[in-house]
Amino acid sequence: MSNTTETKWLLLIHQIPPKPDYLRVKIWRRLQQVGAVAIKQSVYALPCTDQSFEDFSWILKEIIEGGGDGSISEANFLEGLSDEQLVSMFQAARDADYEKIIGDARSLAEGLSKESSEANEGISKTRSQFSRLKRRFEDVAAIDFFGAPGLGAAEGVLADTASRIMGADQQTKKFVQAVHDLEARIWVTRKSVYVDRIACAWLIRRFVDHQAKFKFISGKSYQPKSNEIRFDMFDAEFTHEGDRCTFEVMIDRFGFDDYALLQTAEIIHDIDLKDKKFARPEADGIRVLFDGITAARKDDKERLERGSMILDEMYESFSRQKNVRK
Repeated sequence: MSNTTETKWLLLIHQIPPKPDYLRVKIWRRLQQVGAVAIKQSVYALPCTDQSFEDFSWILKEIIEGGGDGSISEANFLEGLSDEQLVSMFQAARDADYEKIIGDARSLAEGLSKESSEANEGISKTRSQFSRLKRRFEDVAAIDFFGAPGLGAAEGVLADTASRIMGADQQTKKFVQAVHDLEARIWVTRKSVYVDRIACAWLIRRFVDHQAKFKFISGKSYQPKSNEIRFDMFDAEFTHEGDRCTFEVMIDRFGFDDYALLQTAEIIHDIDLKDKKFARPEADGIRVLFDGITAARKDDKERLERGSMILDEMYESFSRQKNVRK
């Protein structure tokens, strides 16, 4: 029987050794990340595209390196499972993802309604959770190959939650009006600056006062002069709040709602607090760069200059990502 139908599917057929256990879990997670669905035990499908072939190829490489075996095949279904049924399986998988996102977004919105108007820290935490939720949605939408019905509902609930957060956050955003009052000030912090203080200084000089001057002191306790503002030190005007580093606090207090800044803040948080709150994969690499800066330079001004170059490039990279997604 001749078949002139254009190939629609790629199949990954694999075998994984029973040990170690983590390999099976690792491969399962990788398959979930690329949006593959299981049509039989150890047989996963994706639409036949160049991206799908690349994704399956990398996963197969990991399987083989782990002691397993497998192959990638192009396929058309002639009997049994139909194309329509397989498309429905993809849509059902994404709908399940969207349903979780919708539930989490509604929980955030309900939590906002219970927050006191003075609970700025709670609102900031909600914004951080919403940022991660939006990233989850974007990841799911990227592997929603057939436009699952839940896509529109998830977009609507996220838009509503964003609106609620914006409304609840108006009190915090009023601080933006005071940013201009911070020009021509001297910013004071502790000596031997590292990632959080370097990031704060970069934020100040790039977005608050291009001519900002910095003063580095050794003592924990310092009484500022009338034209000085302290940051990331004991009893400072800007310092850690709750589980947020000073860079996050500054972004919040200034009312900045810039995608690239928020992405950068998550990386700075993970490096500074070491709690893997955002689990940013870039954190380890960026940490190495800042470790190199502090190891090679004792002068704090030089550290700021070098660190600012890295942060400028990170900011431009995330800004480009935002523009590509539009």
